[in-house]
Amino acid sequence: MAETSQAAGSRGLTGTVTVLCLGSMPEEAVRSLLGGDSTATRIMVEFPPNPAAGSTGGALREVLARADLVITDGGQRFRLDRERLTLMTRCRLIQQPSVGFEAIDHRAAADLGIPVANCAGSNRDSVADWVVMGILNLIRHGAQGDRILRRGAWGAPAVGRELGALTVGIVGLGNVGSAVAVRLRAFGCPILFTDVIPRSLPGAEEVSLEELLSRSDVVTVHVPLDHDTHPLIGSVQLRTMRDGAILVNASRGPVVDEAALIENLDQGHLAGAALDVFEHEPLAEESPLRRFDNVFITSHSGGNTREARARGREMVGANLRRVIAGLEPFNVVNGVGFRR
Repeated sequence: MAETSQAAGSRGLTGTVTVLCLGSMPEEAVRSLLGGDSTATRIMVEFPPNPAAGSTGGALREVLARADLVITDGGQRFRLDRERLTLMTRCRLIQQPSVGFEAIDHRAAADLGIPVANCAGSNRDSVADWVVMGILNLIRHGAQGDRILRRGAWGAPAVGRELGALTVGIVGLGNVGSAVAVRLRAFGCPILFTDVIPRSLPGAEEVSLEELLSRSDVVTVHVPLDHDTHPLIGSVQLRTMRDGAILVNASRGPVVDEAALIENLDQGHLAGAALDVFEHEPLAEESPLRRFDNVFITSHSGGNTREARARGREMVGANLRRVIAGLEPFNVVNGVGFRR
């Protein structure tokens, strides 16, 4: 068996290294990420016998206890709560194969000394492209015009706007937010931003969240889902937005109060919304968001490109290989480092 401790140490793993894959990644794909077995280690790939949320049966408890490295479920259907994490006494790394990691109790993992890492930045450009697409779709009535023409009518649904004439407010200037800003500068539109971390961006003005909401024609949200952002954009914030503004959310659904958003759309306070994420996914068939012509919706696919997937796979493989070699992993989100 591999030498292990509750937190990653400075020594590499030797003997048999058990990699637990909680998602649907084939075993061959997992092995390819690891670059093949070395002379010092033998890789054992396992899958959970019962991945149902909330279930921690005997067989599942055993496989969690054996895991040295864990690749989580990119779709976040398999939750790692404190109960399950407590069983993972051998675990040296929990690797999320996507950017979001809310299905993992990362605070409990930190208490137990288990590093949790994600693929930060892997989908940055893909999601930023989607955001610009969503904005343009709304201000030029792209999807609505397509539907009208397909029904046999002719003519534009409404007079559009030029993006360069609109002030865009970016909530969260991290990986995706900054990539959105770079794209928007090419259109020549004024850019406002707010962030909990002090940042600077040439050609953009840093303001408070309240000022950003009140001054922006378009507000696009790029923050992680956490206690402080659940929700960040609620009823008060939506009413602070100027009449006829547009909201874009490609971060996490619960960051925006969906009921309050629907109310503001119903009342005509907001001119529209572009949403790739929702409070509950998949989006219910009876959701009012499906009936608005001025709402552009997609199925949490903003980062679903070949390039983003390739970068994500490389990040996962690199981190697994680093921990096996005794090196500190990248993109640790819960502050757990090596015990020297």
